[in-house]
Formats: sequence, C-alpha cells, structure tokens
Amino acid sequence: MTVTIWHNPRCSKSRQTLDLLKSQGVEPTVREYLKEPPSKAEVEKLIAHVGGDPRELIRDGEAEFKALKLKKADIVQAIAEHPILLQRPIVVKGTQAAIGRPPDAVLPLLK
Repeated sequence: MTVTIWHNPRCSKSRQTLDLLKSQGVEPTVREYLKEPPSKAEVEKLIAHVGGDPRELIRDGEAEFKALKLKKADIVQAIAEHPILLQRPIVVKGTQAAIGRPPDAVLPLLK
C-alpha cells in the first residue's frame, strides 16, 4: 500500500518524519503541498483520514490564520487557499493518516 507524506522541506519535523519513514524501509510518495497546493476535496479527505476534526490540520500560529479570523466551517477552504496553514507533516496510508508531531506519531500507520 502506498504511503504519502505531505511534506514541507523547510520544516524540521517534516524532514525528521521523512527520515523516520525511510529508516523504517518506507519510500513514501512525497507531496510538497506548498508547490502543489491541495484542492478543497483533498483537504476534506485528509480531515476524514485524521479523524474528522478540521482543527487537527490547521496551524493556528501562522500569521495567515490570525489575519483570516477563521471559524471551524472555513478551515477547509482556508487551507486550500493558503496551504501554509496545513499542519505538517501528514503521513497517509490507505484511509488513515497521522500528523508527524512528534515524528514517531506516524509509526502506527506502518504496522
């Protein structure tokens, strides 16, 4: 089964998670979401994979988040329009996903 990492190479946690996957023998598909922003449908799918709460995927410390004054209902569209708001990294395997904060939080997906 394919493993995909939604990756930002400038993020230390994202780099650590990618290294962890490789150390476990996994060569994931790397999605650099800042270069290839997600569609609204892809964001909705990620939300479903991590458990259904859109707040799980948002980086609320970003200036864009504070400037937008988002409500829960607006999160999906905001991430699609401002991918820097996407929590990172996210590792997806099948219909499950985990946020790599800390990086070893993705290990249960590999079993």
